[in-house]
Amino acid sequence: MNGVPFRAASVVRVNIEHVPMDFTAIDFETANSSAASACSVGLVKVRDGEVVDRAGWLIKPPFGHDEFTEWNTRIHGIMAPDVADAKLWSEQVDDIVAFAEGDVLVAHNAGFDMGVITAACTASYIDTPEYAYLCSLQIARKTYHLESYRLPVAAMAAGFEDFKHHDAIADAEACAHIVIHAARRHDAYDPESLATTLGIRIGRIGKPAPPTSVPWIPPATAADSDAPRWAIPMQPALRMPAHPTLY
Repeated sequence: MNGVPFRAASVVRVNIEHVPMDFTAIDFETANSSAASACSVGLVKVRDGEVVDRAGWLIKPPFGHDEFTEWNTRIHGIMAPDVADAKLWSEQVDDIVAFAEGDVLVAHNAGFDMGVITAACTASYIDTPEYAYLCSLQIARKTYHLESYRLPVAAMAAGFEDFKHHDAIADAEACAHIVIHAARRHDAYDPESLATTLGIRIGRIGKPAPPTSVPWIPPATAADSDAPRWAIPMQPALRMPAHPTLY
C-alpha cells in the first residue's frame, strides 16, 4: 500500500436527518505499546453532515518503535511485512494534514489518537501539526444511556452497525456517525456548538515538543476504551501495559 490511500471494502450507510457539521474523523492502530508506533490510519471527511470522503493507509512506525507485538497484531491483524514498503510516519504525516485540512479532528477516546500523533512526531523529530479535537467517547457518554461506550456499542446506538472493528477506516467512519447522530439529537451545527451544548472540552495539539518528551494521556475506563492504556513514559518511548482483553 506504500502510504497510498485505499478505500474501505464495504461501507455501512445510515440515513439521518441533515445537520450542517464539518469535521474529519481519525483512527490509528499501533504496532506495539509505544504511542509512537502508528502502523495504520483511517480518515473520514464530513461535510455538511454527510460523509464525503474516506482514506486510509499503512504506516511504517518510526525507527525504534517499529516492533510488532503479537498482542497488537491479534487486535488489528497488521504485521511487520505489511508495512515493509509503507512510508515512514515522517514521510506521510503531510498526507494526513492534507486530507484533514483545517478541520476539527474527532476520534473515539481521542486522547489515544492525539497522543499517537504527538508521540510519533516527537519520535520522528518533527513538530506536531496543530489541531483542535473532540472526543466521540465523551459525546456518546453525554448522548446515550448505555452499559458500555466502546466504539461498536456507541456506533450501534447511532445506527451504524456491522463494521469491521479495528480497521482504521471503518472505526473512523463509526466515530463520524456517532458525532453526526449526536449533533442531530442536540441541534448542534458544528463541533464547537456540540461541545458547548454537552459541556465538554475541545482539546488542542500542536506545540513542538523536545525530542525526549512524550505526554501522558489519561485513559478511558476499561469498559469504554478500545485502545491500550497509557503508562508513565519509559525511555526512549511511551509504553503502555498489556491490553487486559481484546476489544
